[in-house]
Amino acid sequence: MSAPLVNVSLDAIQIGQPLPFALKGSDGQLLAQKGFVIRSRSDLEELAGKGFAFFIDVAESEAYQRAYKNKLHSLLRKDKTLGQIADVQITPTDLQTDSVEIDQGPPDWLELQIQANALLRDCQSPNFLKRLDWLYRQLDQYTQHNPDGALFALFHLSSSRPQLYSATHAMLVSVMGVLAARDVLNWTPAQVKLLSLAALTMNLSMVELQDRLAMQMDAPAPAQRRQIDSHAQRSVELLEKLGVSDPAWLEAVADHHSAPGGRLADKTVGQRMARLIQRADTFAARLAPRASREASSQASAMQASYFDENKAVDEAGAALIKAVGIYSPGAYVKLCTHEIAVVMRRGSNTSTPRVAVVLNREGLATVEPTIRDTSQREYRIVGGVAHKEVKVQLNLQRMLALTAAPASDRIW
Repeated sequence: MSAPLVNVSLDAIQIGQPLPFALKGSDGQLLAQKGFVIRSRSDLEELAGKGFAFFIDVAESEAYQRAYKNKLHSLLRKDKTLGQIADVQITPTDLQTDSVEIDQGPPDWLELQIQANALLRDCQSPNFLKRLDWLYRQLDQYTQHNPDGALFALFHLSSSRPQLYSATHAMLVSVMGVLAARDVLNWTPAQVKLLSLAALTMNLSMVELQDRLAMQMDAPAPAQRRQIDSHAQRSVELLEKLGVSDPAWLEAVADHHSAPGGRLADKTVGQRMARLIQRADTFAARLAPRASREASSQASAMQASYFDENKAVDEAGAALIKAVGIYSPGAYVKLCTHEIAVVMRRGSNTSTPRVAVVLNREGLATVEPTIRDTSQREYRIVGGVAHKEVKVQLNLQRMLALTAAPASDRIW
């Protein structure tokens, strides 16, 4: 039995470019193979004039719908008018969701958040692993280029856009784990990549549920609780169906909630990854607000990761805190000057980051963020501040520029 067909707009077929899908007639007859180049508009119009309508099969139409939704999200985010949104057209370029080209320009974290959300919700796609590799490489490039900016953006998005919580949380845990594994624990590049992939896919079987729970006022219902309790094993099963066979990756996903503490050297590679993911998962989850609860304090999140189940220092947790800082980029702090600032960059040690003042000592928003070096005694941090207590809207792109500022930036 042939796959069901759906109609595709004539305007979605780009002239002079290889077709990203096989083009068929209403009866399933092949009109043009994937990769065929249609040389002129008149060729298409001639076919249409002969009564041909253009169709693609269901699998390719899913890519069409995904591209359409992503483009709508992008236009909404850019504050386009309703008329412009209504006229949106999908081109073959938009449909190439399995592209492995890495964006070399400035990070667009809002767009990456949307892309990651679409990817993780579409784990049945035959191109899933290829697209997952693209997401890993995009995150890796951003983290290599500006790790403070990556942490700032993901902590900010985790706090401000809970409707896309699952994808944002997965990326944040991935980046935190990578920094700890690469810069503190000195894992091999292959192990670091596996850790990142495991973190991105740890909740693959409950992405939609996780987003719903972030917006849900009530405690999880019994059916939801059963999904939560079984999600690790179900995620492993999904990965196996997709062709993942690496034992360390699968073990890390299977045990990312149950990995025991203890010396990392005594564990398998998969168990080490699982423990580090567990610590990062705990840290990031506590700092993310939900509809049903407020975010924990930075100190509380740090302590929950730094100490193990027996209240002893956890090796994986300690590596994590050393990598991201006691006050991580994106966290709000109070200075001894009575100013409120947001952490922009990690400092020479975990407790002395560079910060940008957003509320002056009178509690008024600053016109221009003033950079402070908290290693200087006159600007030392006296404590953390909850996000909900800071009544100021940050411009993400503007603040990200400060995370990449050179060491010679102006200190007042």
